Amino acid sequence: MFAVPANTVTLSAVPVAVHPARIATSVARDRHRWAHLLRYDPTERYSALIESTGEVEIWLLSWLPGQHTDLHDHAGSAGAFTVVSGVLTERVIRHPSPTARPIEVEHPVTVGQTRVFGPRYVHQVRNIGTDPAVSIHVYRPERAGMTHYHFDPKTGLSPAE
Repeated sequence: MFAVPANTVTLSAVPVAVHPARIATSVARDRHRWAHLLRYDPTERYSALIESTGEVEIWLLSWLPGQHTDLHDHAGSAGAFTVVSGVLTERVIRHPSPTARPIEVEHPVTVGQTRVFGPRYVHQVRNIGTDPAVSIHVYRPERAGMTHYHFDPKTGLSPAE
């Protein structure tokens, strides 16, 4: 037996939430968990729910060349995505300061790389390459929906109708 000082903080019985990027990279490495769900759709990107726990959603997405999302956010959800195969391009609309015009930034995302996003993060994901791509997406909390946008470099973002 040992004494515990009075000012010691005890650990919670509930484990600390794992960051969406860690979940995405872990699931991406565990092909047995999602390979049976993988499909390609010639008309639009394919998605399949891998797991939903009430706290996180984990999705498998496949992208043929030319397939993309619209410019969107994930409402109040934060998350991450990891590329399993191929190359995706993430287009992000950033606000450098509250008074500055928003700017576009593009990030190529290659195999093994992960992109992280917070609530109200506005982006578009595209496969502009010549090979199919596969990615794992994690949302915390579960996706509450998406808002789609139009972007004009002069006037900024406006909700799509």
